[in-house]
Amino acid sequence: MELYPSSMINSHRQPPLHRSSMSHRPFVPPILSKAQRRLVFVLALRRGVFFILVAASMYVAGMSFATILSADGSSPLTRTIIGIFICLFGWLSFNFWTIVFGFITALRKVDNELPLPHEIKSISPQTRTAIIMPVYNEEMSRIYSALRATYQSLEETGQLAQFDFFILSDSVDNHSILMEETAWMDLCRDVNGFGKIFYRRRKVRLHKKSGNVSDFCRRWGSEYKYMIIFDADSLMEGELLVRMVNVMEERADIGILQTAPMAVNQVTLVSRLQQFASHVYGPLFFAGLRFWQMDESGYWGHNAIVRMEPFMKYCALPHFSGRPPFGGEILSHDFVEAALMRRAGWGVWLAYELEGSYEELPPSLFEELERDKRWCQGNIQHLRLMFMKGARFGHRLLFLNGNLFYFSSFLLLLLLGLMTAYAVGRFFHTVVYFSGERVLFPHWPVLYSELSIRLLMVTFAFLLIPKLLSVLLIIISPSKVVRFGGGIRLCLSVIIESIFSMILAPLRMIFHAWYVVLNLVMPRLAWKPQVRHAKKTSFAQAFGAYWLSMLGALLWAMIAYAVNKTLFWWVSMMVLPLVFAVPISVLFSLPSLGMFFRKCGLLLTPPETQPSRVLSLYHSRTASA
Repeated sequence: MELYPSSMINSHRQPPLHRSSMSHRPFVPPILSKAQRRLVFVLALRRGVFFILVAASMYVAGMSFATILSADGSSPLTRTIIGIFICLFGWLSFNFWTIVFGFITALRKVDNELPLPHEIKSISPQTRTAIIMPVYNEEMSRIYSALRATYQSLEETGQLAQFDFFILSDSVDNHSILMEETAWMDLCRDVNGFGKIFYRRRKVRLHKKSGNVSDFCRRWGSEYKYMIIFDADSLMEGELLVRMVNVMEERADIGILQTAPMAVNQVTLVSRLQQFASHVYGPLFFAGLRFWQMDESGYWGHNAIVRMEPFMKYCALPHFSGRPPFGGEILSHDFVEAALMRRAGWGVWLAYELEGSYEELPPSLFEELERDKRWCQGNIQHLRLMFMKGARFGHRLLFLNGNLFYFSSFLLLLLLGLMTAYAVGRFFHTVVYFSGERVLFPHWPVLYSELSIRLLMVTFAFLLIPKLLSVLLIIISPSKVVRFGGGIRLCLSVIIESIFSMILAPLRMIFHAWYVVLNLVMPRLAWKPQVRHAKKTSFAQAFGAYWLSMLGALLWAMIAYAVNKTLFWWVSMMVLPLVFAVPISVLFSLPSLGMFFRKCGLLLTPPETQPSRVLSLYHSRTASA
């Protein structure tokens, strides 16, 4: 059972984990118990209310927008614009009602469908859990500190004996391999973890991370009842790890229990903005997801606990026929594994209430966008899985929702371009007041200015109300608001985050739209390891990425100003950030600017003002390193 660097195993000498095709595994609907039938009824009721409200919002907004554009009659251009607007407003409405129902769910505090224990309970000695961390050319000093903090935090619960740790390496860089082996030895020596902390490096990297996890399951999965998956940037409280096992022991119908990891340890301005947003808006969004997903939730591949037996039996990934982006091996495996687990009759739940689950974020906008390029490639492949036999509605919707995150940027850019073309057409169009020789009365163009203003106000309300509800939920809890630096600082931070996010939105939109095109045209993109340390973006790097967008934005602004001054002022909200994309990218990557806001008491998060035990252990280790 013990794994040491001197006894690494050639993974290609043993047959790989069976990865059967979907078509070779017939789907047999599971027989539902009384409790499961009740869940089905509650889920159908919740979704009925939720999607009626989403559809009603789309209908009202779509009809209003169609009426506004009807002044010049119907044409293929106006019909296309209306169709795209309805899709985008549907995406906005979907997120809006998710937050609204998340607010209602969070106010209730207790979800009768998934009651969670408030205190940890002793774990049976026979119940063993493996904590695995797949790594690939990572910075081992950071991983070493995180694993050590998690190990010590778990040891303090008195239930360390039921857990084993595994570092599963896919690294190919010789320096990284040496650092991994050295860090593993140092970690085992420092915490007396020999026989509890294991290291293994595959010599043949089949199927990336999912293949690494599959290889572990094939070799040692039968010795464990549960598996908790870490990413290289994961950090989790020992008490949380025990509570996750407690939940799985009490609910034998749960196959995957996903926590809601919160961002920590960020220093650059762009990453601190996202960190702050995850703590303020994240809880309501996760609660809203739980409202309409229930036991058909998503799985993000880390900071989650998995029941080993059904995972190994039902969650082998398919290999699709055809070429990428829709064919080949599964790239984003997590959502697929969740769908397979639920298809087999096991529940997949999001336990957003469980605190003590943390992750880190890309330190710069460029690293964030590089990660998004990989995710976009994997999500596009999920469109094929929407039609997987036996998949539940919740997971079909998750496959679609993951794509809309990127396709919405493409559609928004397309909508703005078509609206500009529409304005140009109206500029050169001559209004005909008398359509015939014998017409006595002129045909006056109808302008729906008041309706336009109302639609604009509703759109802004759908964007702002979720932020207000998130702040309200924090303010009504005195213990929570203190952890954000107080009510005044919290409100100022939300205003700052909202303004800066509006500035960054066009930059993200351009790249996300381009990734959609790029993944469809050039589907064989390389997946590089993620950079996790803060690094200033250079002017040359920013200019090389944004020069074409800057020129396009300037041309766009000149056309809008020439044909319609009102259009120009609305377009300016998108154009100005693109024109100044280079200095914006550089400034937002500066750690000094991010830490300036922290010193001012702004953009603070609870892990910074009141760090938990595992974070304190982690920070004490990194400070002394």
